[in-house]
Amino acid sequence: MSLPAVPKAEKPEHPYADMTTTGRMAGFPLHLLCRGCGYGSIGQAICRIFKDEKLDPVKYPLIVGVGCYSQLPLILPGTSYMVLHGRGPAVATGLQLTNPELKPISIQGDGDSVSIGTNHLIHAARRNIDMVVIMLNNKIYGMTGGQVAPTTPTGMYSTTSPYGYEEPAIDAAELVRAAGATYIARWTTAHMREFMKSIKTALNHKGFSFIEIHSQCVTYFGRKNKMAAPVEIFKWIRDRAVKIEKAKNMNPEELKDKFIIGELLKIEKPTLSDMKYKIINDLRSKSK
Repeated sequence: MSLPAVPKAEKPEHPYADMTTTGRMAGFPLHLLCRGCGYGSIGQAICRIFKDEKLDPVKYPLIVGVGCYSQLPLILPGTSYMVLHGRGPAVATGLQLTNPELKPISIQGDGDSVSIGTNHLIHAARRNIDMVVIMLNNKIYGMTGGQVAPTTPTGMYSTTSPYGYEEPAIDAAELVRAAGATYIARWTTAHMREFMKSIKTALNHKGFSFIEIHSQCVTYFGRKNKMAAPVEIFKWIRDRAVKIEKAKNMNPEELKDKFIIGELLKIEKPTLSDMKYKIINDLRSKSK
């Protein structure tokens, strides 16, 4: 026996439907993400920040590369610029230097950031471009068949590492720290409030901001590593996260196979736009 349909007037409205592309087109947010994927909650968090903070989508352009998260523009606010794999920071650099009033937000995957796009990420951090990089880390190449990624933990399984991955995973936060980033934070999909707070901090921070968020991939990473249920891999990520305050009192053996979450760095230094426009203004003054 089927349940009676809920009258249209009684159906609750989605609070961020009008912020999304599909919400504006179809009246409700529509996505194509896998069941249990953490990217949906990340997309909703970004929508919530744009709406709650009343952000101007023109001032904060969203740049999206290639990966499973390429579907996020369906549920993201404003206009998303789709770019080549790994080139998000390069496009953001061009936008920001052309118009210093802009604050580009480059949304990238882990393969996007620290494989094909590593050089662009490093140089954007080195130049301290006034932008925000949000790196979605699901530890695998989910869109192209579940291949091993630079962030796949040692010993874990993937389509191309059926006997376990033998290489150490890259630490993207430490990479951009060494390159010159001025704000770094790392969270998981189990820490969405903290993640959103870090995005707000990054938007108000002048300089290169890098926020990594560990997210679950049920279809490939979870299934290949005997965590095919969304809640299993969600708990696996949550239980391996150690807050930075606690990590200070732990030894390397205790931190093995864990990752540190929290605000990892926040410093101030001139951005590339500051230095370039200072030179331009100085030359203009001398020419008068």
